[in-house]
Amino acid sequence: MGPFFVGIDVGSATTKAVIVTADGAVLGHHVVRSGADFSAAAAKALDGAVEMAGLDRGQLSRVIGTGYGRANVPEVDETKTEIACHGRGAFHTFPKAITVIDIGGQDNKVIELDAAGKRVSFKMNRKCAAGTGAFIEEIAHRLDVPLETLNGLAARSETSLTLNSFCTVFAATEILARIREGVPVEDLARAAFRSVVRRISESHPLTGDVVLTGGVVAHNGVIVELIREAAPTSTPLLPPQPQLVGALGAALFAVDAAAKGAST
Repeated sequence: MGPFFVGIDVGSATTKAVIVTADGAVLGHHVVRSGADFSAAAAKALDGAVEMAGLDRGQLSRVIGTGYGRANVPEVDETKTEIACHGRGAFHTFPKAITVIDIGGQDNKVIELDAAGKRVSFKMNRKCAAGTGAFIEEIAHRLDVPLETLNGLAARSETSLTLNSFCTVFAATEILARIREGVPVEDLARAAFRSVVRRISESHPLTGDVVLTGGVVAHNGVIVELIREAAPTSTPLLPPQPQLVGALGAALFAVDAAAKGAST
């Protein structure tokens, strides 16, 4: 068997590793918290993916790193940007003209691809936590509920309540005021997710097929519903494992590099 190729996506919140075959089939994957040591997180994620695939590290042909901490991974042979890898991974799953929305821990990305998978445009928000996982975490803290329960709360709400501010600090202050007014927690949770979607949709028009990626989407399905609400001319598409799309794209670039080397 083989060869086998690896993508490691070191995000600010989590680190993901994916192992694929030469035809792009996923054999193993693993997700860990990034913590304060990106190198250790990458090694742990890689070990988990190798174990799931039933391989050992000596069988890996090429490793490509991506993500916020890609420069901190000694195992990689090459690095690629998050924009490139999320586009590559999403197009592999949905090979047509798409707009990719990746909602990460510290930023969000909107990547427009044509029918051949070529990047037409992209936007990235890194100036503040608006529209990111950090925003959702802060709202959960303000509501005094576990982060993992926020999606369930939001799903029970039927309100159209909207937070007036995208800013995490001002939104948190607004949340406190709404709590004082007696607004139910589930309505505030839904309003927080709606704020994330508004931040993204107002930064880039969402039409056609929209592929949603990242850990925030993977754990908060209500975002798909709110995308439909905010952009009725769009069709939200969810990969089988949204959190792994960047690592998958990196692994596919490793396949491409090997094929290019073999043909020269």
